[in-house]
Amino acid sequence: MPVSVKNIALWRKETDNTPGALAATLEPLAAAGTDLQIVMGYRFPGEHAKAAIELFPVANKKAAAAAQAAGLSPAGIPTLLIAGDNKPGFGHAMAAAIAGAGINMAFLSAQVMGRKFSAIAGFESEADAKKAAALIKKVKVGKAPAGKK
Repeated sequence: MPVSVKNIALWRKETDNTPGALAATLEPLAAAGTDLQIVMGYRFPGEHAKAAIELFPVANKKAAAAAQAAGLSPAGIPTLLIAGDNKPGFGHAMAAAIAGAGINMAFLSAQVMGRKFSAIAGFESEADAKKAAALIKKVKVGKAPAGKK
């Protein structure tokens, strides 16, 4: 499977870092039948009382209404969803290609499930995201040298 790269719109909410904040945020979306692919919740570094929740997709009017009811709104951070076959070294090759072009990532979250990987990467501008998308699509990794894994 070739690597797929697509622009996505994260929805975001800043909230108090309290037990149940994530569950309360997700409740209206679950009630609306929203099928989420990405959910991130994290505490702000150095500010333990505050947190952020980000998710994707909010794909229709019913989901948008539920997201807004939960206090979410479009994040406005240029974000790419990257997916494909897991290959050793791909993450490094992708990061090196982006860095080599002088592009700074605002964030990256990646995971492997079985033989597939998915990642989301945020950028400082739409132009950076567009340039990074083209670079990511060109990333190639070969087999590990003999004796290396």
